[in-house]
Amino acid sequence: MDTSTIEETGQVPQAEWITFLEGVSDLNEVMICTGCGVVIQTTDPQQPGYVPERALGRQELICQRCFRIRHYNDVLEVSLEAEDYRRILDAISARSAVVVMVVDLFDLEGSWISGINRLIGFNPLHLAANKMDLFPPETNWRRMEQWLYRQARDQGIQLHGISFVSAEKDRGIQELIDQIDRLRDGKAEDVYIVGMTNVGKSTLINRLLGRLSAGEMDKPGERMKVTTSPFPGTTLDTINIPLGDGGCLIDTPGLIHPRRLTHYLLPEDLRQVVPQSRLRPKIYQLEAGQTLFFGGLARLDFLKGSRQSFVCYASNTLRIHRTKLERADALYREHLGGLLSPPAGSGIDRYPSLYRRHFHVKKGQDVAISGLGWIAVKGERAEIEVWAPKEIDVVIRESMF
Repeated sequence: MDTSTIEETGQVPQAEWITFLEGVSDLNEVMICTGCGVVIQTTDPQQPGYVPERALGRQELICQRCFRIRHYNDVLEVSLEAEDYRRILDAISARSAVVVMVVDLFDLEGSWISGINRLIGFNPLHLAANKMDLFPPETNWRRMEQWLYRQARDQGIQLHGISFVSAEKDRGIQELIDQIDRLRDGKAEDVYIVGMTNVGKSTLINRLLGRLSAGEMDKPGERMKVTTSPFPGTTLDTINIPLGDGGCLIDTPGLIHPRRLTHYLLPEDLRQVVPQSRLRPKIYQLEAGQTLFFGGLARLDFLKGSRQSFVCYASNTLRIHRTKLERADALYREHLGGLLSPPAGSGIDRYPSLYRRHFHVKKGQDVAISGLGWIAVKGERAEIEVWAPKEIDVVIRESMF
């Protein structure tokens, strides 16, 4: 493998690693990291799957990368190309299976896998809507379910059911298992867990392991545990976990969504942007000619319309700053990385420039910025401009609430 790319970017090209795997003559003799699914090797510490030879006798065999993620919150990024991921999904269409797509309710726009029904063939697709713990206790989940069906339909995705879960708080897991059993209908079919990075797939897998009878494992959920972290690209290959009936629970690598704001942030900035606790919506009464800054990551300019409320749903640790539109450009130039952060430090240099988009919105609509959150419009109508990197999806959708 060419190590120059690793030295320059800190990333290992997944295509080269797949080429190595294709050259292995007997995969039955290959040891697999139970944390991320990559093939274990003892020769090159700079490549995925490295384990010192002295560690090969451990009961749970995990690679050095997974060890550092679990114990030090440290990670060597490994890029997984979209074509590699689609090749994994294509393999599902050739067999009878149940597919569970995990989405992040906080960042739905960054969670959909485009064309997934075509990729998985005639296999049923169930939606696990994760991070329900971020939403208010009074949330009407039946109404949310109908809203999700409409959003999926707009994406051209056909679902066989929806389950609301919190992998982090261990909520809704048994209900999800019941729905999976319904779709398997007594057959020993494999269950694939798929989704974008950072939607909580691996955490959900670990919760499922705590309840499922897992083949030869003496203590399901204890002897095998997949690696989780807040960083994209933690799972590197499929991880097959035997079920008691002959099928497997299969964790797949997450597909990195390049049009999601979190894709461009450093770990220290991610901690401020990805919510860790229940959202506390912030309400701003704005006059035309006012601006809201979301750290230094995005901004909303209210151009025309009557005085009205804009309800902001974002991480509680993300600072939202209000100012006059006439001062917005100067404020951004002078205070990016300080008053307006994240991004901060070296993250400023790698963060793309803001790009202006013009919208006419009305009551009952959300302005969603993928990876950052959304703003609910409460007035009858408003003319706005949203500034965010050109690479990031900004969409107008039917209001979630």
